Amino acid sequence: MSEHVLAQLAVSNRVLKRAQYEAFAFTVLDEGVLVRNGSYTNPEDHEYLVTVTGGLPTHCSCPADRQYEPACKHRLAVAIREPVLEAARRTESPAVADGGTEVTRPTESQPDEPPEWCDCAGLRDGFPCFECYRRGRKELPED
Repeated sequence: MSEHVLAQLAVSNRVLKRAQYEAFAFTVLDEGVLVRNGSYTNPEDHEYLVTVTGGLPTHCSCPADRQYEPACKHRLAVAIREPVLEAARRTESPAVADGGTEVTRPTESQPDEPPEWCDCAGLRDGFPCFECYRRGRKELPED
């Protein structure tokens, strides 16, 4: 039996509790899981993309995931909800039936368009957000 996903993530008890009780809504996309926190007055301002790699929630576009070492509450929220994590795992390597068309994912030579939630515009000095840099949409500035 394989190791549970929580055993593979750095987890703090405080963040794990928040991942369990806050009102999250999930949308599985090709690029990951869009997590919206309905516990806030304006949930649309608390919507982040969790990237699942190798069946593990590895990155989140939220500020806390970039700033702190343990996994953020959005990554943990995906990890502890088995149906959401399983759906995200299926989008990592979609099955192609006989006669079907294989889905091509963006590569460095084929960058995709920034999604609506991209926060590049809010960054200074031409810096891209992590997702745009990671997906090859934008490069880091020279100086």
